Parts: sequence; structure tokens; C-alpha cells
Amino acid sequence: MKIGILTQPLHNNYGGLLQAYALQHYLKEQGHDVLTVDFSSNRKPRLWGIRSIALNIIRKYLLRRPIARILPPDDQRKKEVGQHTNRFTAEYIRTTQAIHSLSEFDFIKQYQFDAYIVGSDQVWRPTYSSGMSAFFLYFLGTDKNTKRIAYAASFGVDHCNEFSKDALLDYSNLLQQFDAVGVREDSAVELCCEHLGVTAQHVIDPTLLLDKSEYCALVERDHISVSPGNMMVYVLDQTAKKQSMIKVIAKERGLTPYTVMPDEKTGIYPPVTQWLRGFMDAEYVVTDSFHGVAFSIIFNKQFIAIGNHGRGLARFTSILTKFGLLERLVFSKQDLSPDKINELIDYDAVNQLKMAEQEYAKDFLQQALNGK
Repeated sequence: MKIGILTQPLHNNYGGLLQAYALQHYLKEQGHDVLTVDFSSNRKPRLWGIRSIALNIIRKYLLRRPIARILPPDDQRKKEVGQHTNRFTAEYIRTTQAIHSLSEFDFIKQYQFDAYIVGSDQVWRPTYSSGMSAFFLYFLGTDKNTKRIAYAASFGVDHCNEFSKDALLDYSNLLQQFDAVGVREDSAVELCCEHLGVTAQHVIDPTLLLDKSEYCALVERDHISVSPGNMMVYVLDQTAKKQSMIKVIAKERGLTPYTVMPDEKTGIYPPVTQWLRGFMDAEYVVTDSFHGVAFSIIFNKQFIAIGNHGRGLARFTSILTKFGLLERLVFSKQDLSPDKINELIDYDAVNQLKMAEQEYAKDFLQQALNGK
């Protein structure tokens, strides 16, 4: 079957890139011909640019970090900072021609896909997704022959407040034409039922479809050097509060923290495989990222997840609850008792749950693609 995947733009987000890789890789292993639609709208969500500038001002003048520039990067600069992540996309993710607007989706018809899969990542979050109607496959119109599937699609949050009433009505009509709807968070099952009139199934993020050996193979192929410590820190919002929490954990465990983040002076993102190597080498992980949690589980690492309300807490509570790990979620230094930090995760139990979830997710995809 020829399948087109629609997900968030393939830029510099490690988790976003790896979920796109994982879903395409899994489907290819099942014998399908798969392409990811290279969709990156030129029209950014409202306030996106202002938010970026404001964050850079805070980093440069309040946090005193050596930020190279405050204004958003031009195209040449984007190529420079994304040179390694772009290489990963070029090597490991097959894509269509670039699509920059909703009107250009007519070009996609030339690929003659038998099915479209929407997901994963926060494809159904208006704040993050311009060109939202594409993620509900509006461009298929009245087409009754092409399969419409959502796999691990995410709203990012546990509400639909970012949607207008008219938008919800339009997207409800579109989603009801889907053959199968799989969502990444348990709260999204309720949102689909209450606001979109659709019965959805809760499935795991695509990264969890693959075993760690497949990610280790990517690292070995790139000959990535050993990480400079034994406590991986992947914290997206590096506030003073979170830095204090990281120090408490490192001191209690007697560990040396390291991170894999863009170079503060050049802004260049390290290779995706270096990020993966960070999890491979870690004795312990501290993260405020959904995919930081996912890869801690994949690599069977002891970890602490710092709750991130602004980025959507539902994503954290859902994956942690699914694997019986909700106690790993903390919000402040006061939550970090020695017992909490040193409590060992029972990965025998977690891996049994993961295997069951993998089977459920694989059955969902098989039924969605091959069922009537």
C-alpha cells in the first residue's frame, strides 16, 4: 500500500524527527511504500514570531546566555543551525516535494496515495499547527477510496480552548470521515468524543513502536562518541528553578550532568544520533520533554520528569500513567525527596506493559490499513 504521512514540520525537534522516522520505518518494515508529506506552512500561527523574540530577549539579557541573535533566523541561518538535523531527515525520512501552503496540496494528488496517516506529535494543536485543516485531510474532499487514519495524533493539552466553535464544527465533519482515529493521550479520547463526535483509541507514540536496538543501530552507524557524563539532562525550558532541581538530583545521586542542546554561541543543533547517544550513556535522566520521557522508557533509564504546564501537562500524565510511572513526575524542588530520587523503576513490569501496548498499536494500524 502507498501511504502518505502528515505530521509536524521536520525541523530541529529531536522528538518530532524521531517519531516521524519511527512511524515511517515501522510501516516500511510491514511492506508499505511510505512517504512523509513535507508540509511546512509559510503562515506561522499568530504571535509565533513575537514569542520567539521575547524568549531570546529573556535568554540574552535576563539569563545572560550568549545568544547569537534575537530576531528570527533567515533561510540561510536556518540551514546553518539545522545542518545535522536536516541530514538526518535526508538520510532516513523519505519525503514528498515541499508543500508551503494549503493551496499546494493539489500537488500531492500526483503521488496517488492509497492511505493518509495523520500523526503523531501535536498536529491538532492550533497554537503549533498552521494549516490545521490539512491535518484533518480536508484536501481529499469527497474522495471515498483513500483511507483516512489518525495515529497517535495529539491535541497537546486536555482541552479544545484553542479552537473556535466554527473550527470544531468543520473539523468534526472532516474527522467523521476517517476510517480509524488513534490518539496519543487518554484525554484526547474524551476530547474526540465530546467535541468532534468521534470514537478514538488511545495508542502509543510511534517512537515506542521500535525497540532500543533500532535506535542504537543509528548511533553506531554515525560513530558517535561517548557522552561527557552520566546524567542526561534534556530540559527545554531552562529556568533557574529547574536548574536548581537538576543540581539536587545530581548531588543526591553523585552524578555528572550533561546535555545535548544547540550550541549557545552558534545555535547549531547537534546530530539526532548524538541526542540518542545521550540516552544510551545515561545512568539517570532529567527531562521536561514528552519525548525525553519516551526515550527514557525505551532505554530503560531511571528518570525524573519535571512537569511543564505551558507545553501541555496532559502529554506527561498520559504516558506516565500508561506505564505505571506517574510518581516520576515532579513540579518543584520540594517534591525531590531522597526517596523519590533514588526509587528504582521496575523495568521488567514496564517492558511487559510496553510489549502489550506495541501489540495493541500494531493491530490498530493493521486493521486501519487493511480492514474494510
